[in-house]
Amino acid sequence: MQAGQGVPLVHFHGAGGLRLTPAHELLSSRFRVVAFEMPGFGDSPENKRTQTMPELASTMGWAINKLGIDTFNLMGTSFGGKTALWLALQSPQNVHALVLEAPAAIRQPGAASPAGTPEEIARLLYAHPERLGSIPPPDPAVRAKTQPLVQRLRGPDRDADLEARLQELPTPTLVLFGTLDRVIAPAMGRVYKDLLPSCHLVFVYDAGHAIGTDRPEAFAEVVADFLERREAFVISRTETVIHP
Repeated sequence: MQAGQGVPLVHFHGAGGLRLTPAHELLSSRFRVVAFEMPGFGDSPENKRTQTMPELASTMGWAINKLGIDTFNLMGTSFGGKTALWLALQSPQNVHALVLEAPAAIRQPGAASPAGTPEEIARLLYAHPERLGSIPPPDPAVRAKTQPLVQRLRGPDRDADLEARLQELPTPTLVLFGTLDRVIAPAMGRVYKDLLPSCHLVFVYDAGHAIGTDRPEAFAEVVADFLERREAFVISRTETVIHP
């Protein structure tokens, strides 16, 4: 799915599949947002072919190329954050900048994928699920189809090969964690900061794992600012009390 005009911003979704959020709409006012449903998720057939995350990243690189997109900004959410990292490693010349929303590439020991009833999963993903109204339960058939793929590709909590290669990644990267994330410990953001040569770490107050849903305006503002101004994004470009 895509919307907007301008520099392409490609998005890879999390383990729950493609979910459009208010943040997508806000970002599409400034970029050409291209949100993929990766093979094996949603309505696509079961994916028994892809065996590793680098393979999935390579597949997504071909998909982007088929759209005629040569260079682009890349954003990955949770599970999709690891896919985005591998694609950036494979094709650094094609990725202008990288945004990782609550990435699941580096996890605290024993981190588990959200599971349980729809209500229990919502409490893990969102800081304030009560604000979202009725949350439709996941389709059991889709979940059953997708889970083997997710478990196969998620890899260990700490992937030594990936972490070693991250130290050589030149791509400007923004890592965001919600302060109330109950899936991936926000403290893991410090590991990305230590490993990536050009990494900026932002903690979004009062947001859970799904930052773009919990605080879409704050998420879209910092992401757009980073993509447009790189390192300068840490200084507000609007008049405020701090920056007159």
